[in-house]
Amino acid sequence: MAELLKVIFEHDGIFLHPSPDEGSLDQDLLVSGFLRILEKDSEILVEYRPLEDSVDPSNILCAGQDSSSVVEWAQCPREKSQSRQLLETQQSYETEWDMVNAVSFRKKNYTNGEGSQNHSHERSRCAFSVNISDLRSITVKDEGWTFLILQLKDSSSSLPALHFHQGGSREFLDSLRRFALLTECSEDETCLLVSTPNKALSQSFENLLDDNSFGLIHKFKRDPYVTTLGGFSKVTNYIYDALRGTEEQQQRPPEEVADLLGEVIPGLEINQQEEPGFEVITRIDLGVRPPVSRAEPLYADEWSKLQDPEGRIEDKVTLRQRIFKGGLCHAVRKEAWKFLLGYYPWTSTLEERKCLQKAKTDEYFRMKLQWKSISEEQERRNSRLRDYRSLIEKDVNRTDRTNRFYEGLNNPGLTLLHDILMTYCMYDFDLGYVQGMSDLLSPILYVMENEVDAFWCFVSFMDQMHQNFEEQMQGMKTQLVQLSTLLRLLDLAFWNYLESQESGYLYFCFRWLLIRFKRELSFQDVLRLWE
Repeated sequence: MAELLKVIFEHDGIFLHPSPDEGSLDQDLLVSGFLRILEKDSEILVEYRPLEDSVDPSNILCAGQDSSSVVEWAQCPREKSQSRQLLETQQSYETEWDMVNAVSFRKKNYTNGEGSQNHSHERSRCAFSVNISDLRSITVKDEGWTFLILQLKDSSSSLPALHFHQGGSREFLDSLRRFALLTECSEDETCLLVSTPNKALSQSFENLLDDNSFGLIHKFKRDPYVTTLGGFSKVTNYIYDALRGTEEQQQRPPEEVADLLGEVIPGLEINQQEEPGFEVITRIDLGVRPPVSRAEPLYADEWSKLQDPEGRIEDKVTLRQRIFKGGLCHAVRKEAWKFLLGYYPWTSTLEERKCLQKAKTDEYFRMKLQWKSISEEQERRNSRLRDYRSLIEKDVNRTDRTNRFYEGLNNPGLTLLHDILMTYCMYDFDLGYVQGMSDLLSPILYVMENEVDAFWCFVSFMDQMHQNFEEQMQGMKTQLVQLSTLLRLLDLAFWNYLESQESGYLYFCFRWLLIRFKRELSFQDVLRLWE
């Protein structure tokens, strides 16, 4: 039977640097190859394969992040001068170090075939293929370019370091995060610990997304809450079979289950309801609620004292701790949120912020003009924009209508909400608009009371929340796994109960996390919670 092979990620120009203890390898050569992430028979593999020819590093020239710094590896004088002329006209916008386009590579020549067999053997030694479930950690290092060290679980040794002279390390890690959780090690910030999710959880999400006949993804974009809950119900049987054992082990009446759980979890009362599938759970052993003290909100005079004469924030760590403990008075929010959401840099001066605001205003209205100037005839031929507009109009008309800022007919606040969301579609057309975004924008516009400032604060906020709204839902997957792990640590008895009720994946928390409790709390409490 033929193996099913799907290429998830592929990048060439990945180098191996021979280490001094590998005496059999020629120290003048780099091994060049390509790196891939493959899906093979439901397994995810990381594979490295060398190319036929190794690379002589004497011709490599690297351009720095700031586009002005250049690191040279030994070159002949004529080549150096030619490279400099080319570099003067080239600007690099890559976040990693790049291979300059003008670089040429020379093959290492061998006389009478000498060494060719050895190098072929050595190249084959450099190839590897590992299952991501066998990875323990990935160490990310920088020596003018990024290189990664992959450590296996069942070995004290690591795989050869992968050097990304031509960029691509970030894309590799982003692709890997689709299938594994990468968390920063507390003891070493350069080390990412690799953990792969339970197969049943992964399959449940795949089943959720595998609904071609009814266009589940299209429905998810329109109404993620109803669609998600409906989709989750489809995979209940799979999770049940995978995690709870055989059917014979499960067939117990609800009353018996309730009695058994009452013995295991003291103070737990389960009230069986007539409507199937719903239970009221009451915990009566929570004890006395511990006293929690909150500081006073940060007021305008204190905010001013935290800035130097030029308007820079002097100690952002202290300021953030102060806001976390006490929040902000409403008069300060309009300015402080621009920093907290990432619109204003913490180190910027008052003058720099004025220039930034002017530039961002021009940029905003250029994007707004793009959709404002589209004729009806054009829009009829642009189904995606038409769908975005229709969904935005529906959502805006039901967003926070009890709030005075948005209540009533022909409210200007609703017009601003609509225009900002339409302009965001121009800013990020691939993502466009997904239901729930209006809930995230509403508090920001309420605080800013300014169309342009609200838009750019929303853009910065969406940079953090983007993965929650993507089709793969990678952000939601990660957060649900983390929440389940946290609950298991803090309240094992309750976690065990949820597991027994096939609710251990906490799908009922989906909306809480998707829009940061926006619909669970009062509007003013949401502002304080976000702070």
